[in-house]
Amino acid sequence: MKYLITGGAGFIGSAVVRHILADTDAAVVNVDILTYAGNLESIPVELQGERYAFAQINICDLAALNKVFAEHQPDVVMHLAAESHVDRSIDAPGVFIQTNVVGTYTMLEAARAYWQDLSGDKKAGFRFHHISTDEVYGDLHGTADLFTETTSYEPSSPYSASKASSDHLVRAWGRTFGLPIIVTNCANNYGPYHFPEKLIPHCILSALHGKPLPVYGDGKQIRDWLYVEDHTRALFKVVSEGRLGETYNIGGYNEKRNIEVVETICELLEELAPENANSRANGKGFKDLITFVKDRPGHDVRYAIDASKIRRELAWVPQETFETGIRKTVQWYLDNPLWWQRVLSGDYRLKRFGLKENSV
Repeated sequence: MKYLITGGAGFIGSAVVRHILADTDAAVVNVDILTYAGNLESIPVELQGERYAFAQINICDLAALNKVFAEHQPDVVMHLAAESHVDRSIDAPGVFIQTNVVGTYTMLEAARAYWQDLSGDKKAGFRFHHISTDEVYGDLHGTADLFTETTSYEPSSPYSASKASSDHLVRAWGRTFGLPIIVTNCANNYGPYHFPEKLIPHCILSALHGKPLPVYGDGKQIRDWLYVEDHTRALFKVVSEGRLGETYNIGGYNEKRNIEVVETICELLEELAPENANSRANGKGFKDLITFVKDRPGHDVRYAIDASKIRRELAWVPQETFETGIRKTVQWYLDNPLWWQRVLSGDYRLKRFGLKENSV
């Protein structure tokens, strides 16, 4: 088997690449343009053997995609390439439309042309797996409801609107052209190799640098947290065993308020890195760095996924609770400073996007 993974140098994509190369005999073609969030160091050198190939390609470039399909002849496409940070989508929505909408359209056309020329078992076994987000469903408004696969789409941000658009395109290519597609929508991911613009790695690294830990608004926004390796196992289950044309929601059953997440990170750092906390001149703890800041425009209050379908049909359940997963995550950042130091030595700095003043 050969998997073409788009966005394979990103956070979730690299986790998928690592899983396939480490835990199966399959081959991987990693297609990634290497934006600011793409990092080939997220795929350990020892995994980059003869079963691994990399192509630095923009998914909006149809000719380049056609060449990759023709050269590598994949059996499965797992489409993860996307712009993903809500705050950045507020500053520059056009980039999100280009990558997430036009890029997905281009991927679909390249995959369709390739698939139509296949025959026999190769054609029958082909899959186009589109990986998306629970943010397409919008805001649960503090209710006790959960997102299901039939929840209507009500995206709130330019990011979630662009992902909703890409979901609709994938389903349309399945319905109109017969392309064998599967869609998954996931909860908030966290774990190793996470780019530090997102809440959890941003807080871990900001705390280690003695910087403020920005909490938007009152910090009571609720997210369902999914450890990235649990998500990876789910994705592989879906693309291997899921029913064509179906959607599967993937959640961690770990609803937490943002302020709870930040406080948990602080408590773990006090335990796991006490020398860092004690080295500050004022002698205060990590929680003293928590700073409430102006809320994000259009900030959704609550996301939460009902993952009963994937549990029932594919026997997948998350292996990590939030408590076990966040401990592993904090420890990983403490154990791997070279990875994040190189990230922070580039163009990215620990700052906020999504407001005119990027000073937090």
